[in-house]
Amino acid sequence: MTDSLGWRAKFGVLVPSTNTSVQPEFDSMRVPGVTNHISRIAIPNIALNNDDDFNRLIELIQAAQIQAVDSVMSCEPDRIVLGISAETFWDGYKASLALKESLEKHTGLPVSMGSDACRRALDLFGAKKLGVITPYQPVGDRNVVRFFEECGYSVVKIVGLKCESPVRIAHVSEARLKDAILEVNQPGVDAIIQVGTNLAMARLAGIAESWLGKPVIAINTAIYWEALRSSGIPDRLEGWGSLLARH
Repeated sequence: MTDSLGWRAKFGVLVPSTNTSVQPEFDSMRVPGVTNHISRIAIPNIALNNDDDFNRLIELIQAAQIQAVDSVMSCEPDRIVLGISAETFWDGYKASLALKESLEKHTGLPVSMGSDACRRALDLFGAKKLGVITPYQPVGDRNVVRFFEECGYSVVKIVGLKCESPVRIAHVSEARLKDAILEVNQPGVDAIIQVGTNLAMARLAGIAESWLGKPVIAINTAIYWEALRSSGIPDRLEGWGSLLARH
């Protein structure tokens, strides 16, 4: 016997309690037989005015994460999916591997997460020179650049939106994101990557590919794509860009 709705896969999805974008975007990408089960990492909506504030946010997420993991484990998910971005890039490639390994050891389940999903998507497209969009303060941008460079990519241009709080990340408009896409689309850029799971850019990224003729990868799309494909689910979806539609 299997779960009547999640008969192909049940995803245990971790999101910060301040995040209002992951749940609706993931649910919009859900395919028949797959269910998403949200567990919220309890953090306050602190001000993000500088690097110290952003470092504090990462510490708060790390401190509360395991409690959220243990909570979602009681529904017996098949996979843990991190609807978190910054933590997965923090301190570079080796640290991202250690984070994934520790969560897989703790849960006994496979883990899908943003940094790994972005790397897999970029390798699929053969992209090496990147334009990157983040909602972060400069310390977050530096960690994102470090991760990509340690993986062998070159960040040609990065735009950090310096959002004033975790909740305010979700307030960034599609018009502002379109401006950021155009700003990072420098000569030689093979692909554009958006990180920060509370930036609601999945729909816009798919549209932007038709303007630019190159991959535009929203991190929530990459995470969900990686979770589906790593679970052996091949369904292709239109409306979210070439990653989910053709790969």
